[in-house]
Amino acid sequence: MREGRQSSRRRSRRGADTPTEPLRDVNYRTLRNPFPEMKVFSDDRAAAMHETALKTLEELGMKVLLPEAVDNFRKGGARVEDDMVFIGREMIAAALDTAPKSITGRAGARDRDVLLELGSLVFQPGAGAPHATDLERGRRPGSGRDYREYTQLCHHFDVFQMMSPSVEPQDIPVHLRHYFTTEVQLTLTDKFPFIFSRGTPQVMDCFEMLRDFRGVSDDAFAAEPYCYTIINTNSPRTLDTPMAQGLIDFAKNGQLSIVTPFTLMGAMAPITVAGAITLSHAEALAAITLTQLARPGAPVCYGTFTSNVDMKSGAPAFGTPAHFQASLAAGQLARLTGLPWRSAAGSASNLNDVQAANENQMGLWGCLMAGATVIIHAAGWLEGGLSVSYEKIVTDVEVLNMIAELCAGAQAGPDEIGFENALSQVDPSGHFFAAPQTMERYNTEFYEPIVHDYANFGTWTERGAQDASTRATKVWKGILAADARPAIDGDRVAALQAFIAKRTAEGGAPPES
Repeated sequence: MREGRQSSRRRSRRGADTPTEPLRDVNYRTLRNPFPEMKVFSDDRAAAMHETALKTLEELGMKVLLPEAVDNFRKGGARVEDDMVFIGREMIAAALDTAPKSITGRAGARDRDVLLELGSLVFQPGAGAPHATDLERGRRPGSGRDYREYTQLCHHFDVFQMMSPSVEPQDIPVHLRHYFTTEVQLTLTDKFPFIFSRGTPQVMDCFEMLRDFRGVSDDAFAAEPYCYTIINTNSPRTLDTPMAQGLIDFAKNGQLSIVTPFTLMGAMAPITVAGAITLSHAEALAAITLTQLARPGAPVCYGTFTSNVDMKSGAPAFGTPAHFQASLAAGQLARLTGLPWRSAAGSASNLNDVQAANENQMGLWGCLMAGATVIIHAAGWLEGGLSVSYEKIVTDVEVLNMIAELCAGAQAGPDEIGFENALSQVDPSGHFFAAPQTMERYNTEFYEPIVHDYANFGTWTERGAQDASTRATKVWKGILAADARPAIDGDRVAALQAFIAKRTAEGGAPPES
């Protein structure tokens, strides 16, 4: 059972969790951001930041550790001194001209395709964590089981339109891990998949698995993105070997790169919002330029992940005022490029408590007000990304579902205004419970929560006085028990598994450093 377009959980008056026939029909798969864009700086200050980023690339340069990438920059007109690349503004402008402003990510089913452009809104769950945690099994190193379960949970909720790298399955050998993660995504979900950029051999393996499983030709695969990767620059001003190689590999094969400098204010970036975002902007422009040098027209998203550190401990902090402001500033600069762009929520809390909720929502609203196209770490992230929480996935999805409801907009036609079917039906001092408008809509008008409890104190106490995290445990366990999967071709599954067995016997593909 899906939350969103396909269904809404219905409970009896006694609070039973037994689902009944879906009654609401809300599309959570193709969202548009309904909120006006906010600015943190005036237009002239944003333009000055853009100008400073261009000056930074021209005069200070970018350290690029991959010789092939350096060669691409040189051929494109950049000045090169050893591994330092000095990129002229004309190269940046040319790259922004050829980079597509609207991108359609092809998922396993056409109604799962993802439109990425300014104004569209896409959520991803928390990603890249080395640990998983839940109330029953506790905090633990990420495993293959956690990766599979995380995929199942995120497939269930329609408000996630793209998969994420989720939790690292550390019990799977590194040279075989990409086979496992790709197979899980192909067989347990039909959403737009994620592929790690960990060297050309692994990337090419994943591309071949994806092409064959989707049943598309080499030319069709190269013409549209069927997967994406996330590219992090090493701030300040460094593009390392696997990330540069990933940009080239994905661009040459027509697949999507989301460029994301990770600039923590006061640590790897200037301590001010303006300085950190200027650095992030420069690094993003350099990486975007590389994709267009590798293949003009290659799909690429602008991105940023900028927050501050706690100056007492040096630990990353999220959901702070500086994080919020940085998202707004990033949106101003992203709109100067015209490209779809990615921002992030997240939490530094160590458990799924009020701090975690506050931080995630503060970061989320910064992204929404900034007009971000893709919001990653929108659910489940704890400890600044060191763990993902099963309960937090569920409690954060509650908020994301509410945001998705707002994207649908409120209607104000004659039936909604209700003179004939509501206002004229009720006498002064009466009530609207039995009005025709209410009777027609009582099952469908309001969002039905998946974990929030609106019962009064007495009823809540009779049910066991459970807090939201405890209720969330029942939700994720129910999803995993249901084990709903997309329909897949058995022959393609067999071919996929045969490919993996063959490549495993050949030694797999170690990541490149």
